[in-house]
Amino acid sequence: MTSTLRRRPAQRRSVERVERMLDECALLLDEVGYEALTTKEVARRAEVPIGTFYQFFHDKQGLVRALARRNLEAFLRRVTERIAVADLGHWTDLVDLAIDEFVDMKRTTPGFAVMDFGEVLTMPGGPPVEGTKRALDGTQDNNSVVADRLRSVTLDLLDAPGGRELDCALLVAVEATDAVLKLAFRVDPCGDQVLIAECKRLVRLYLADHLPEPAAGCPPPATGRPYPA
Repeated sequence: MTSTLRRRPAQRRSVERVERMLDECALLLDEVGYEALTTKEVARRAEVPIGTFYQFFHDKQGLVRALARRNLEAFLRRVTERIAVADLGHWTDLVDLAIDEFVDMKRTTPGFAVMDFGEVLTMPGGPPVEGTKRALDGTQDNNSVVADRLRSVTLDLLDAPGGRELDCALLVAVEATDAVLKLAFRVDPCGDQVLIAECKRLVRLYLADHLPEPAAGCPPPATGRPYPA
């Protein structure tokens, strides 16, 4: 991946300043949206000189790209930590776990409703800002980067041979998840529960053609409509 920073903070004080700027960027995305976000206001609220902002970030786009990468790392860390303690009887449980973590971040992580892994929305549930589909990596679409990182985290658990076919299937699954969850959060700012359940069902059924059947004694993939009560 290409760097989003002019230079990487080396000292603890510099690291803390960069983190404060990212924190304030996230809060401002929720409060005023991407278009009204300014580097001057981020620096003011982070209590750093504007010159310090430009020591680390080229511009507003570089700032939000860095926030997108931080969001992705946080999501992967949450998934990895959940996997370490979860009782996963089958790969379908992994689908539910990953979607649940994403939905929770949408609901609770500052700025995540406007920008999760790179593509910036004009407002929560709104249309995307032009030119942000490759925010994570200037050479690949955001979802391609997400799919590749998820594959690296989950390949052993999927118990499936790697290769182009699996890579393609995971990319399609990520694209489908992204589209349906965007719809869920357009319908309801907190995420429509029925659409979230349908998203899980869609991904399970699609990946069932590309991943192993459950071993004897393990529950089969859920194929019903798990609507909330």
